Amino acid sequence: MALRCVGLLLGKELSASFSARQTRALSSTSRLFSSDFLKNSPNNALDKSILNRYKFLETPSDRLQVTYLWIDGTGENIRVKDRVLNKIPKEVSDLPKWQYDGSSTYQCQGENSDTTLVPRAIYRDPFKPGKNDIIVMCDTYLADGSPTPSNKRYALQKAIEKVGHEEPWFGIEQEYTLLDVDGRPFGWPANGYPAAQGPYYCGVGADRVYARDLVEAHTLACLYAGIDFSGTNAEVMPAQWEYQVGPSLGIKASDDLWVSRYILQRIAEEFGIVVTFDPKPVEGPWNGAGAHTNFSTKAMRAEGGMKAIEEAIEKLSKHHERHIKAYDPKEGKDNERRLVGRLETSSIDKFSWGVANRSVSVRVPQGVATAGKGYFEDRRPSSNCDPYAVCDALIRTCLLNE
Repeated sequence: MALRCVGLLLGKELSASFSARQTRALSSTSRLFSSDFLKNSPNNALDKSILNRYKFLETPSDRLQVTYLWIDGTGENIRVKDRVLNKIPKEVSDLPKWQYDGSSTYQCQGENSDTTLVPRAIYRDPFKPGKNDIIVMCDTYLADGSPTPSNKRYALQKAIEKVGHEEPWFGIEQEYTLLDVDGRPFGWPANGYPAAQGPYYCGVGADRVYARDLVEAHTLACLYAGIDFSGTNAEVMPAQWEYQVGPSLGIKASDDLWVSRYILQRIAEEFGIVVTFDPKPVEGPWNGAGAHTNFSTKAMRAEGGMKAIEEAIEKLSKHHERHIKAYDPKEGKDNERRLVGRLETSSIDKFSWGVANRSVSVRVPQGVATAGKGYFEDRRPSSNCDPYAVCDALIRTCLLNE
């Protein structure tokens, strides 16, 4: 679904038509689980109010809690640990590096497992009570000082340093699905399936939309944290949602996406719900989940920028296989289940592009084509992609001509 890109000219084109047959099916078959739907969720069973009595305790004003956040060796899962510091940082370089056991995060062997966290970006912490408490996005380095294999941020930073004059903007549309702890999509009937897709996208109503409370809590927490959060909507498959970050200059959209994923999963813990970024969580006639990435440069946003857009797309067409490998953490194996040429996806085997077409690899929104400038949307990245790898691939192909 197209990103609401402030400054990138356009909003979404919305469609809200569905047949009477679908409406009848929805009312007859779309039943929620019984009241004990989350009875097996340990987190949901906890009394969340107990923590509040401790959050109001007075803590030293010159100390703060810092949550160090990083990507583990899977390339898609987040790890965190907290420390207390005695000095409030003015910038990210004031924060100390920190080590952890990389052999327990799939990043190195036990005989040489000290792995280093290097702070890169600071966010306000929506979970901790202190006014100075922060989340720090880090990248990771092996004992010899080299980046860990899952540290894709390192390469992206190097690429961005070479193209600063191009002013690359990124906006990312993160789709995800909510599950019970037993793996069933949240709100789906206990035995069977909900009505066919149609009524759920941007839907309203208890029989169409599930867990809006969680979604709106996520929005507020991300805005508080300092993420360039630009919107959210219910998606085509019931229990599936999307939010957008950006447009942001350079590396910020990628940092923001990782931190926003962490915030989403933390909030879901409190609701006792599981968040999955799997690109095809339910087999069959149900939409998968992507991370459509909108890309723009100074030249594309200028008058006559459509020429630069078409030149970039031509370059992408020559490196389709390389991008497919960069667009999910299993080098295309996850996207094989999603990019099937149906359900608003292109074929994984063939590059394609078009105007206002959601069944292609790269889409140019109608408004961009009409204005003759703006951005394009790469629809291939999977929902569990590493945005550092996605943005790095776009810069290296479209701007560095690699």
